[in-house]
Amino acid sequence: MYNIVFQESGLLPRERMVAEGADKLSHQELLSILLRTGNKSKNVYEISQDLLATLKSLKDLGSLSLQELQEIPGIGKVKAIELLAAIELGKRVQAAEVIETEQIISSQKLAHMMQQEIGQKKQEHLVALYLNTQNHIIHQQVIFIGTVDRSIAEPREILHYAVKHMATSVILVHNHPSGFIRPSKNDDRVTQQMLDACNCLGIVFLDHLIVSADDYYSYREETDLLV
Repeated sequence: MYNIVFQESGLLPRERMVAEGADKLSHQELLSILLRTGNKSKNVYEISQDLLATLKSLKDLGSLSLQELQEIPGIGKVKAIELLAAIELGKRVQAAEVIETEQIISSQKLAHMMQQEIGQKKQEHLVALYLNTQNHIIHQQVIFIGTVDRSIAEPREILHYAVKHMATSVILVHNHPSGFIRPSKNDDRVTQQMLDACNCLGIVFLDHLIVSADDYYSYREETDLLV
C-alpha cells in the first residue's frame, strides 16, 4: 500500500501552489487540483487519498488504464481521461528535456530513462534514438507498437529517420511486456539485420536495449555483436 503524507495548511491546494509553488504540494494536493471536485459521498481530498491508497508506489500511477481509474469511486470517465492526459504530458515534457540535453554515455543510463518511458507498457513498443557525433539525441521515433506476433521492424523503416535527421548513430529500444528481458530469436535477427544495414550506410549501431519496468538487457553489454 502506498504511503500517503498529509499536509497541514490553512490554504487550499490552488492557493498554496500560487503562494509557495507546485513543488511544495503533496501528491494528494496535486491530485486534488487535477480532479477538481468530489461527489455526494466524498470530497476531492478523500477521492485523491483513495487513489493514492491503491498504489504500491507513485510510479504505478503512470501505468493505470482508463478502466482501472474509473474503478475508483468518484473518478468517472472524464476525470480519468484528464488524469491520463496530465500524466502523459508530464512524461513527454520529461522526455523532451532529456532529448535536448542528454549525452548518451552509458547503456545503463539510457536504459533507466527508457524504463520510465516504455518499461510498463502493456504492448510492445519499439523506439529508435538517433544521435549526432557528440552522442546527443537529436530525434526519438516510435517505430512500432503492437504484439509480439509481428516482426517488430525492418531496418529500412528505422534508417529512414536516420538519413532524414542526418544521424551518425542509432540505438534501438523495445520493451517486453512479459517482464522477461532476455532477447528472443526475433530480437537477435533484428539486431543482426540492423548492424548489417548500418554498416552499409556508414551509421554506427550503438546498442539494442530490451527493457521492462525493473530491468534491462543491452546487446552491447551482454554480447560481442556490437563492439
